[in-house]
Amino acid sequence: MYRGQLQRDFAVWVEKGLVSRETADGLLAEYDGREQSFTVGRVLMMLAAVLVGAAILLFIAANWDGIPRGGRAALLIGLIWLFHAGAAFTGGRATAYLSGALLVLGASAFGASLALVAQMYNLSGDNVSAAMVWLTMTAATALLFRSAALTYYAGLLGWLLFAAVLGDGWGTFGTPDTYAPPLAAIGVIAMAYYTGGMRARHLCYLLLLTWLGWGYVSPHGPFNSWLFVAAGLILFLLATVPASPLHAAARRAGAAPAFYSFLLALMGLGLYQVEHGDLFSSDATSLSTALPSMATATLAVLAIALAGRDNAAVRYTGYVTFALEILYLSIDMIGTIIGTSGVFLLSGVFLALIAYLVIRLERRFSAASAAKGA
Repeated sequence: MYRGQLQRDFAVWVEKGLVSRETADGLLAEYDGREQSFTVGRVLMMLAAVLVGAAILLFIAANWDGIPRGGRAALLIGLIWLFHAGAAFTGGRATAYLSGALLVLGASAFGASLALVAQMYNLSGDNVSAAMVWLTMTAATALLFRSAALTYYAGLLGWLLFAAVLGDGWGTFGTPDTYAPPLAAIGVIAMAYYTGGMRARHLCYLLLLTWLGWGYVSPHGPFNSWLFVAAGLILFLLATVPASPLHAAARRAGAAPAFYSFLLALMGLGLYQVEHGDLFSSDATSLSTALPSMATATLAVLAIALAGRDNAAVRYTGYVTFALEILYLSIDMIGTIIGTSGVFLLSGVFLALIAYLVIRLERRFSAASAAKGA
């Protein structure tokens, strides 16, 4: 999506004479040459690696009983070493894109080896421990090879670890294993800055939000909806307000910090409405019962004002949230015209105040930037 927008912008700039066609083509070629950029060839190579790895492992599993025990262990170890040696051989060559595919095959072979060896020696199954070992070794290999492909793979294994933890019981929140998925997600996020697999952060941010949601619905979970709202709002302001000490770092990190902190605050408000409200029941006949929806709509407008210009994810999420909340208020309070008009009037006043504050802040920041430039 970013490449398409970049190509359209270059076309406009070339048409207006701001840059030459040669410069635009050169800039686009430089972007395409980056290791983390999307190309059809790299995607097809990765899919081919997954299919080849699955075929090899299924073939071994199908003939598992016919292979002597010593031969089984040698075969599994040989596959792991073969794939990693191939990745080391191709990593510094013109075919470096093969390195990521071979590393994915090696990580898959290691994970399959854990299951097959446990079956061979009749070891008691501990899915959480197996997922931890698989994820740890994959992360270590990703750091050693500085592989973006394995960083994405580690992000997926974080979800596998979370599924294994949930498999031990939905209401087991609070056990030591409970905190393994968020720690794994934070580790993969940090690793992504070193390996260049920045898109893996999205898997981890979503995993963190899902884990927080589990902590909310679990009988032993310590979280509540207003904690999500407060944490999300604070993080969002730290990421978007120019005066924040973390603003520069958040901008370098891209759109993710602002978007996912906004999503956390929205999740908290949504959970509060579900828990304390009676959605679409025509019982919300007073302004007090409509305040959570009004707060959500106000948060959406605030997010659009602070980050909507540069962050498309925040902008469109804010649009959809605001529209849904206004629709909910209209349907839920349709029986009381006075109540509905009061909600809209109060919402309009809130929006006007927010617009006034945003305009004042923009003017102040623009004046400060101009003074610093002078």
